[in-house]
Amino acid sequence: MGEVKPLASPEIITFGCRLNTYESEVMRGHAMAAGMSNVVIINSCAVTNEAERQARQAVRRARRDNPDAKIIVTGCAAQTNPDQFAKMPEVDQVLGNLEKLEPDAFGLQKSERVQVNDIMSAKETAGHLIEGFEGRARAFLQIQNGCDHRCTFCIIPYGRGNSRSVPLGAIVDQAHSLTANGYKEFVLTGVDITAYGEDLPGSPSLGQMCRRLLSLVPGIERLRLSSLDPVEVDDDLWRLLETEPRLMPHLHISLQAGDDMILKRMKRRHLRGDVYAFVEKARRLRPDVVFGADIIAGFPTETDEMAANSLRLVEECDIAYMHVFPYSARPGTPAAKMPQVPGDIRKRRAADLRIAGDTNLKRLLSSLVGTTQAVLVENETTGRTVQYAPVDLDFNAVPGDIINVEIVGADGKKASGAKSELSSVHE
Repeated sequence: MGEVKPLASPEIITFGCRLNTYESEVMRGHAMAAGMSNVVIINSCAVTNEAERQARQAVRRARRDNPDAKIIVTGCAAQTNPDQFAKMPEVDQVLGNLEKLEPDAFGLQKSERVQVNDIMSAKETAGHLIEGFEGRARAFLQIQNGCDHRCTFCIIPYGRGNSRSVPLGAIVDQAHSLTANGYKEFVLTGVDITAYGEDLPGSPSLGQMCRRLLSLVPGIERLRLSSLDPVEVDDDLWRLLETEPRLMPHLHISLQAGDDMILKRMKRRHLRGDVYAFVEKARRLRPDVVFGADIIAGFPTETDEMAANSLRLVEECDIAYMHVFPYSARPGTPAAKMPQVPGDIRKRRAADLRIAGDTNLKRLLSSLVGTTQAVLVENETTGRTVQYAPVDLDFNAVPGDIINVEIVGADGKKASGAKSELSSVHE
């Protein structure tokens, strides 16, 4: 085996949500400012047991590949269960979700091996100025963190704390910085973004914040939203969806289930009918809108009939982008004490949901054939339409550009595009 060279710059391994992706770039900046190069930072997720297993696996792999590097584990799994990582001999340091965003947690300023404080003590979320996102054509803007709700399956509030919002001024400053560096598409991220503003003076809503952000930062050509609670969308956001072309016609629903009894046992804020109403209203206001959803298969007590209700909702609401999670019991949550569905049934129901989503996506992609679409180029030969449809390009393009593309085919998983006579677009 040849000599293993030290890392020339911090390596960040990110699991989980878009908020983690944003925070990984904050940590990259802190590590570089502290003069750290030969370091691997693993930003973990705690949403399922599998996510935590993958983080532990990444730790072992990082140590094998980088025997002399400092290995730091952080993120939600480190916050909710720091001992599991502290016991790993490969790990040099464990940082909680508050500590990972503090500059003095990196370098030599602090030497404690485990720095994980009470996340519930967090009262505000600061905006962090970052210049860009390594290897990404779109930028993520953190607008909120934490969650005040306690869904019976979810450990995330204990990893993220209570809901707190980033003031508009900090969001605008971040957006200006990123547009100056060439970013055209932005995704608003948080744990519960429809709770935005409840803790700020005047309680501005998510829709009000989006309207002001788009007005104050004209360089934003595309704005996307992360997961939305279907009963907490405010009137301003509905008006923006109808009237603002820069707000993308792609809404991701925090669905979790499509059966009323399961939704009640999950302690969700919506029922089955609320989702149908949300989808109908969105389509009436913006006929080209498409939907994604997070959904849990095999929640405790779920019967075949209940599972069929969820499957039928996915089919009838035509949800094309499915994030399906077989239920994973998280210790300390109420759902973990409920009667469990056998693992093989959970997996089968998850597969059925994914098939339904794939069928809807195939239909969406087929409908684009023969049209011209504005595509954000993600790398030289791939991109996404305004509806987030994936497109393979038969020519090389510049990542980050928004270009017109002729959709000439679709294979069920992605569309294929050729260069349009109009090579660029301003939306």
